[in-house]
Amino acid sequence: QVQLVESGGGLVQPGGSLRLSCVASGGSIGIYGMAWYRQAPGKQRELVASITTVSITNYSDSVKGRFTISRDNAKNTVSLQMNSLKPEDTAVYYCNAHSFLTDYWGQGTQVTVSS
Repeated sequence: QVQLVESGGGLVQPGGSLRLSCVASGGSIGIYGMAWYRQAPGKQRELVASITTVSITNYSDSVKGRFTISRDNAKNTVSLQMNSLKPEDTAVYYCNAHSFLTDYWGQGTQVTVSS
């Protein structure tokens, strides 16, 4: 059983940056695809960015060019660098580890973009 713990959320002004981290325990992330999702109030959870086991990345159109996902298998960590933040990026951000048969989620970290 893999446990995922996110950190790095907070309040930031529009145009600012945040870096989210997700640390895994109970297993190695090396065998999992990793992803970041977000859920804004009243909206469905949506995929923000993903990274495969061989570090192929994919981004939603809304964050492409502003966010960067990365993984460090040695540290069992996946990160999301978020630049040029907008108020519409406000949401709870969740870390996800997935394989063909399994799906693990963290508890989420709040990101609020507001002046």
